[in-house]
Amino acid sequence: MEWKIALEAVWLILPAYIANSSAVILGGGTPIDFGKNWKGKRIFGSSKTWRGFFGGILAGTTAGIVMNALIPGTFGNGISSFLIIISLPMGALSGDLAESFVKRRLDKKSGEKWIIADQIDFLLGAFALSFLFSIALEHAGMADGNWFLQSFSVWHILFLLILTPALHYITNIAGYLAGLKEVPW
Repeated sequence: MEWKIALEAVWLILPAYIANSSAVILGGGTPIDFGKNWKGKRIFGSSKTWRGFFGGILAGTTAGIVMNALIPGTFGNGISSFLIIISLPMGALSGDLAESFVKRRLDKKSGEKWIIADQIDFLLGAFALSFLFSIALEHAGMADGNWFLQSFSVWHILFLLILTPALHYITNIAGYLAGLKEVPW
């Protein structure tokens, strides 16, 4: 039974995972903050780029569409399924941006290690935005119930909160060794 929860959890969050890793692979180019400062500090940093942001969203959304075609109803049905699918990668990368913004306010440099926050920022963003989209879709009568609450149990969420930092650590080391990241965290 535990393996079923683990597989379901990873399957449901996969568009966010794909978006987060794809942003690194597809990134580069113009920074989202255009190199600007706010109150004397960079807004996000040079590693947060438009190409990575939109490339990650596109990759995560594409994966979600394929997943929903393979197992219909994974993310709902009709237009509401597309909105849930896109909320996962958008939330993931927005969570990463929010964490980067807070890091700059705390005088942490881009790439500087910030244990736990660096590993779950995108996960919390994906949870938050998909939950908000689920509420909006339910209230608009576009979905039969709240997709987030119907899909993620406390056990799914706890499993992902434990798994994600470990996966993040492993993939960051791989990205560093492949020359895609400047630091291995």
